[in-house]
Amino acid sequence: MSPKDALIKVLHVAVEMAPLAKQGGLGDVLGALPKFLRKRSVDARVLLPAFPGVMEYVESHGCKCEELPERVHIALNWRVYSASVSLAEVEGVPVYLLKQPELFSNPKIYPQSLSPASVMPFAFLSMAAIEIQSFAGWKPDIFHVHDWSTSMLPMTLRWHRHYRALRSEYDVVFTIHNLAHQGIVDPAMLSSWGMTKDAFSIDGVEFYGQANLLKGGIVSSDAITTVSPHYSWDIQTPEGGFGLHGVFSTMKGKLTGILNGIDYDIWSPKADPYIPARYGVGDMSGKAECRKKLVQHCHWEDDGKPIVAFVGRLVQQKGIDILFTMLDWLMVDNCRAVVIGSGLLQYEDWARQFSRTYPDYFWCCTDFDEELAHLAYAGSDITAMPSLFEPCGLSQLIGMSYGSIPVVRCTGGLADTVIDCDGAPDGTGFVFSDYSTDELLKAMYRAIDAYHDKERWGSIVRNAMSSDFSWDSSTSSYIDLYRGLKNGDLPS
Repeated sequence: MSPKDALIKVLHVAVEMAPLAKQGGLGDVLGALPKFLRKRSVDARVLLPAFPGVMEYVESHGCKCEELPERVHIALNWRVYSASVSLAEVEGVPVYLLKQPELFSNPKIYPQSLSPASVMPFAFLSMAAIEIQSFAGWKPDIFHVHDWSTSMLPMTLRWHRHYRALRSEYDVVFTIHNLAHQGIVDPAMLSSWGMTKDAFSIDGVEFYGQANLLKGGIVSSDAITTVSPHYSWDIQTPEGGFGLHGVFSTMKGKLTGILNGIDYDIWSPKADPYIPARYGVGDMSGKAECRKKLVQHCHWEDDGKPIVAFVGRLVQQKGIDILFTMLDWLMVDNCRAVVIGSGLLQYEDWARQFSRTYPDYFWCCTDFDEELAHLAYAGSDITAMPSLFEPCGLSQLIGMSYGSIPVVRCTGGLADTVIDCDGAPDGTGFVFSDYSTDELLKAMYRAIDAYHDKERWGSIVRNAMSSDFSWDSSTSSYIDLYRGLKNGDLPS
């Protein structure tokens, strides 16, 4: 796409982008959304830190890459930090890679705790984005920032002693992928980043005596989006707002929920290179082959019971406590289970103990393994997502694509995407409301009963696999938002 043909120029600023750097769903979104925007004549580009492994991926996968002649210089904490910049093309998307080994040295991206030193990389990234014209010779119309780690960009345009002079030149979209992480820091940091005193106020970043970077980002942005419509309502409630529900309620005029999509170039059993046999709605024989391979991988004999899969982070948000308690009741007589993912040590230990207690019924991998994840979706019958809260969720969408029927709690994006099979003829999964083991157990029993009715189960699988959650609809919504901002049609 020629830049002169672009309708709008958008710079996505983030710390994750699959396949270069990924810790969760944010990485998947950044790996897909800019690519689909460019297909719709939006000049979407990405600014990403070169964390360990990023440049190695670019080089090993033959991505077109060049070193830009200009460096970027940012004053932070009474010192000037400098970085070199490489421009890589990743799946058709121009990605500016900031190389500053002193700041971008953490392979896990996010620090264990927040301090002046551990937050410095995110401040540098946010301010470097504003300097993009000086080192890239390209100027966006809109900055699109993601989560608290880039919230300092709109804060900088609003309150920085130098950069606030540029505020009128840009619009800023702030997307919340997970409100549970807010970047709460000592307010003394603000001055060392060049912020004026009025940043720390009830109408700014002040939050119970601390500085809340995510709050500062949403207050100073022109538009706020969440990754599903239901989540945009959840965060306005005391239960889902994590202390910011009042702020979101007052700003609901600039708040929009746009459902994430999934990239069917990656997550489709029709062309998945990771699974042993391809299949689709018209010919499901390959799914039996995938089940056979999964059963062999787990060192089981196939007893015909449904296989329940969980692929994701082992954290409370994902409902691990009620999931494992439910499986303790349900396994052996009713199902088998495969769990893939890492997270809290107590949950990883719980999973490993289950493997020892139920070796013929429970298998786990407490590291994330891409190939195994694909096999788990393809070889399983049920995908479990009993989340405490869920901004959007990708596992339920992937499960549906692979004919692994989701059992989910009615929250956030799960409520937006899964239709309960006992409530509608076009049902795609099984939904429960209250966050409890008993309610999850009832929903799982409903799913297992349906599984043993082969004609009904086949209809549910066809409904699920025929669902379309591609990025096309989401991309249109983002383009409408960008146009509205550029034309001055939206409140800010």
